[in-house]
Amino acid sequence: MTSLAARHWAAIGESTFVTGIWALYALHRLLGRTVVRWALVPVAFVYWLIDAGAREASRQYLHRVSRAGGQLGRGGDVIHGVRHFHSFAETILDKLLAASGRYRGDLVSFDGKEILDAMLSRNQGAILVIAHIGCLELCQAVAGSDPRLRLTVLVHTRHAERFNRILARLDPGSPVRLLQVTELDAAMAALLAQRVGQGEFVAIAGDRVPVQSARTVLVPFLGRDAALPIGAYVMASAVRCPLVWLGCTRQGAGHHVRFEMLAESVEIPRARREAALRDYSTRFARCMEAALVARPYEWFNFFPFWDQPGKAPAIPLPASEVESEQERRNHET
Repeated sequence: MTSLAARHWAAIGESTFVTGIWALYALHRLLGRTVVRWALVPVAFVYWLIDAGAREASRQYLHRVSRAGGQLGRGGDVIHGVRHFHSFAETILDKLLAASGRYRGDLVSFDGKEILDAMLSRNQGAILVIAHIGCLELCQAVAGSDPRLRLTVLVHTRHAERFNRILARLDPGSPVRLLQVTELDAAMAALLAQRVGQGEFVAIAGDRVPVQSARTVLVPFLGRDAALPIGAYVMASAVRCPLVWLGCTRQGAGHHVRFEMLAESVEIPRARREAALRDYSTRFARCMEAALVARPYEWFNFFPFWDQPGKAPAIPLPASEVESEQERRNHET
């Protein structure tokens, strides 16, 4: 039997409780944020109690971020673990509010937005490297408010199909395109290169091992080497475009969005390919560390991050889905 530590993140089943999420959304509309925040405490405790794998992954992460300087405050593993799960639950609410246009824009602050504005003024596209930290759907909501900003987000939606259907139902006309990928193959790379060349932004997660590939580099992250994917850097090099960190974390009653230029131009010389990829990945890891030391409970990778294998088990699509996926790609190209 495969142990949890040996399982790829994409093989861990989705646990979205659709009825509960809609109830959370309705409760917020009826009674407001404060009531929902308190109502989520027992929910977070129950999930922390019954999901042993996520609980252990949370404990491992919280110990590491605490040693790196993260301010967790007083309390033992139970208190910190439940606060971590509670933060995730509250972020789910934020995702729903962002998708439905009900999140107040004045609660979102920015750092480094001049980087984005400068590229938009030049009609220059870029690769945005993101992580599963905070509420990135708020960035999508911001994208909808600026007609110049065209954004494609690469996702592995089969890992969270039910939740993504909820978001799509709340915002069926979103200008942000979610693109299902399991591998950055030549056809997908060509499609993304075309979009970036036309001044679009493509967001790629830099904190999860690829679903169908073991192409990673080991870089220091919170005191121990972690395997991080190289897709964002290879793509930025091939397209010859800037590489930008995009993060969004809770700050007080709202959220803080940060853009940071990782590289104006990504160069990966053949003679030092491994070193160059490790350098770009290390820059990304440092951005993650800075965000998490400041906001430790905003990390939402509830699997054994430092012990994940390099390659996920094959997850074949049904024939009908294969056909629809091919039709979608043909239409988009």
